[in-house]
Amino acid sequence: MPVFNIHHITRYEYEKPVKESVNEIRLFGLNCPEQEILQQEIHITHQPDVQIYKDYYGNKVGLFSIPIAHKSLQIESKMLVRTIINQTNPLDSEADFEGLHIDVADNILLLECRRYDPIHKQSIIEDIANEVSQNEKSLVKIVENASNYVFSNFVYTKGITNIFTTVDEILAHKRGVCQDFAHLLLQILRTLQIPSRYVSGYICANADGMRGHGATHAWVEAWIPALGWVGIDPTNKVWVNHFHVKLSVGRNFTNCTPAKGIYKGNARQNLTVYVSVGYEDGLTFEDTNRVLLETEPFTTDQIALDYMANQQQ
Repeated sequence: MPVFNIHHITRYEYEKPVKESVNEIRLFGLNCPEQEILQQEIHITHQPDVQIYKDYYGNKVGLFSIPIAHKSLQIESKMLVRTIINQTNPLDSEADFEGLHIDVADNILLLECRRYDPIHKQSIIEDIANEVSQNEKSLVKIVENASNYVFSNFVYTKGITNIFTTVDEILAHKRGVCQDFAHLLLQILRTLQIPSRYVSGYICANADGMRGHGATHAWVEAWIPALGWVGIDPTNKVWVNHFHVKLSVGRNFTNCTPAKGIYKGNARQNLTVYVSVGYEDGLTFEDTNRVLLETEPFTTDQIALDYMANQQQ
């Protein structure tokens, strides 16, 4: 069972002081059958009190405010996590749609995670869904086919999408990063009436060169009868394994944003997100993203809403 040391810093810098901010973080990591959080420290500028609660999806959430004027905000997480090697091969499952309908029938959460979002190019999604499910009864194989389709037909490219990129836009330029691939796969699976959810976390692969290693990452979990939520990573064409660390889950990225908040002030901001993943053998992978977030001018009484984390890679 491997142990990973993950260091995650989100830093916001304002061109001039902002009056106050109220913020929400989902950086705590999930204690679940796939992993165990051994130790964690959260350090925040001005050391505010952090109220902890569980959200609708079972994520541990921290809520805090900084009532004084400030020119920067830094949220630092240091986490030691042990992942558990799963000996179960999803492809051994014999689950089919009949069993899925029984599971979903009276489960509000599964019903919600089965509903696809309305988009302009839904007909393209339906064509993809028909292609990946044609002559196939196995739920697990259909999920794998859909993930492989995304991997094979969309090019992994940083810098051309952002946290607000829609599925319609992803279909148009056929490029993106893990966040885009996850949202696209969710739309396909939900079109097939397979409950699925977005997962925010990290990928801790070593020298294998997997996409997104050493940075924030995203993938998808599908509901499989008798197995429950099973993760698959369309960015890397793999079933989720002990190299994946989960932070939070939800219908999409907005339910899993590592940090977000509101502030009062008339200021442009610079965002820097640093992530390092350390291994038991001493090897460390690092990733730093610097993002200039330009906003329209605000009056001092207006409130600016910003996602305090960059796009998941």
